[in-house]
Amino acid sequence: MRNLLLIFVLFLSNIVNAKTIEGLVVGVADGDTITVLDQQKNTYKIRLQGIDAPEKKQAFGEKSKQSLHDLVHGKQVRIEYDKEDKYGRIVGKITLDDLDICLQQLGLGMAWHYKKYQNEQSVADRVVYNDAELKSKSLKLGLWADETPMPPWEFRKK
Repeated sequence: MRNLLLIFVLFLSNIVNAKTIEGLVVGVADGDTITVLDQQKNTYKIRLQGIDAPEKKQAFGEKSKQSLHDLVHGKQVRIEYDKEDKYGRIVGKITLDDLDICLQQLGLGMAWHYKKYQNEQSVADRVVYNDAELKSKSLKLGLWADETPMPPWEFRKK
């Protein structure tokens, strides 16, 4: 019972601390980073929360970028966030008409569930993101068609 209460309190604290941005996607840098323009003509670099996509020069990097482009470019999205990364990008959950775009990238096999930062996600998101990665992996979708895909965090170390 105590664990359930703790999870509930953590869930509520995420809701209370969350901020939102709504805007038009005007750029896609790679499979996990977009640029959004809001109504006041402010631009924001957004890093998709909970996922890590292949780097541009990595296998499936361009396909991951194209996948994200196809999903959101030129469309109105909503970003829920509560932090910025060390590069000044907002790290958030992107939704388009109630469709979780981060989850879509995982389901298409275009990204990894970024478990290093999963504690920044709600418990529910952690579960569905992990499940989506496992399903796309078992179906050999996207980057999982490769026998031994290299995670981007390992690629960046090289």
